Amino acid sequence: MYIYYLIAIVIVAIDHWTKWLVVKNMELGERIVLIDPTFALLSHRNRGAAWGMLEGQMWLFTIVTIIVVIGILYYFHKEAKGKPLFQISLMVLLGGTLGNFIDRIFRGEVVDFADVLIPVINYDFPIFNIADAALTIGVVMLIIVLFLEEKAEKAAKKKGE
Repeated sequence: MYIYYLIAIVIVAIDHWTKWLVVKNMELGERIVLIDPTFALLSHRNRGAAWGMLEGQMWLFTIVTIIVVIGILYYFHKEAKGKPLFQISLMVLLGGTLGNFIDRIFRGEVVDFADVLIPVINYDFPIFNIADAALTIGVVMLIIVLFLEEKAEKAAKKKGE
């Protein structure tokens, strides 16, 4: 069961390695186009939550993050036993949560660098990092898990009637 914690550890490690590379090798605001016009690296800092909301509310982020981490660990140990997809989704969420939390604690801001443009609709997606991507993937996985569990429960009830 504890092997799943490696998922969170790997996410945090990759997140901080990529952030370190950006901080070490790029000037703040510098942009390097990798796939024109769709994807670029952009050295950016965020002192808020997603998309810069609640900038400067460090105390709030700390409290919310501690509550989220406790919730993830509770569900991992109490509700997700024997449910690998559920366990994986929670560890992906934990990795993303801790990746940005570590930035906030040690830097006072989060390093963002992935700049994605969706040319078909001319939408410049908010700049993000590996931890943000992990949070999004973890939430999507969790929604799928909950949907599949609900579907299985309904099928079991129907079969039992």
